[in-house]
Amino acid sequence: MASEAGAGGRSTAPDRVTALPDLPPALVRSAATIDGGARWTRAWHGLLADRLDAWDLALDLQPGQAAWAGRCAVVVPVLRRDSDAPHAVLKLSIPHDEALPEPDALELWDGTGAVRLLASSRPEYALLLQRLDGDHSLRDVPLDETPAPWGEVLRRLCLRAGTSAPWAAFPHLASEAEQWTDTLPAQWDELGEPFPRWLMEAALEVCQSRGVIGRRSERDVLVHTDLHYDNLLPTSPDRLGDFVAIDPKPVLGDAEYAVAPMLWNRLDELDAGDPAGHLQAHCRALAEAAGLDAELARGWTVVREVRNALSYLGHGLPGDAQRSLWVASSVLGRTLDGLPPVGALPSL
Repeated sequence: MASEAGAGGRSTAPDRVTALPDLPPALVRSAATIDGGARWTRAWHGLLADRLDAWDLALDLQPGQAAWAGRCAVVVPVLRRDSDAPHAVLKLSIPHDEALPEPDALELWDGTGAVRLLASSRPEYALLLQRLDGDHSLRDVPLDETPAPWGEVLRRLCLRAGTSAPWAAFPHLASEAEQWTDTLPAQWDELGEPFPRWLMEAALEVCQSRGVIGRRSERDVLVHTDLHYDNLLPTSPDRLGDFVAIDPKPVLGDAEYAVAPMLWNRLDELDAGDPAGHLQAHCRALAEAAGLDAELARGWTVVREVRNALSYLGHGLPGDAQRSLWVASSVLGRTLDGLPPVGALPSL
């Protein structure tokens, strides 16, 4: 795999005439579901060529080697001319709101806990980034050994909120939680009350206590909200324990909001004899490793998975909704009846 790591064949010298790669088919399909995405796929070769020229870069792809792509971006390994550290990657994102604050977060982290930002062009949603080891990630580490490295990275990322210009780019979790106290029950009603009221009320209790009105403490930090196993990469093949984060979806709020993606991934690796108990133990271990409040980590996990479940149901994805409902209820020790066994749920 390549990613912000952009791992791939190493060329011996920059060569601008290398044929531009095609977009991976999965990104083309994904782009079709995003406003303006299809137009972006038709224009992306021009965007790539423009950034190669503007930043004096050459492609670092072997003939026929594909670029890496997620749902909203493509990442291409490149070489920087006249640089002592030539290996880098060029990330081009489909324009969308979640991508707007990414360069601001990377600037604030400045390579501490996160991939280093080398250059950015905001109008093109283009980032030039440090190249990492894209052939490995925290997913390669046994599940029960992941809290320590994950917690170490999270501690480094959780900067106290500041007042300089980049901080203005980030949404505030407390404000969003205040809105969710209205939107979540409305969605639940519209979908015919698809899960028990007590689970909805558990999510709303967190939103009310951590929202703008109910909030009583000022502990906001910069939160990487998508800090899962595949978004933690080693800095090089020789430093497999030295992980840094990629692909932030930053907000300002409780650090505990970051825990949930580590719980809804790798469910198939939970103890088959007591998967819910293992999930709860994993949540506690993650919180302890990062110095977080375990109860608040559970609470935000419930909120995020209730939101996910309602979104999945609204988009006709019942299997994904069942996975979210299993996590939300199991982390509270009250696994809902009628759900498939954890091994039969769609995996992430």
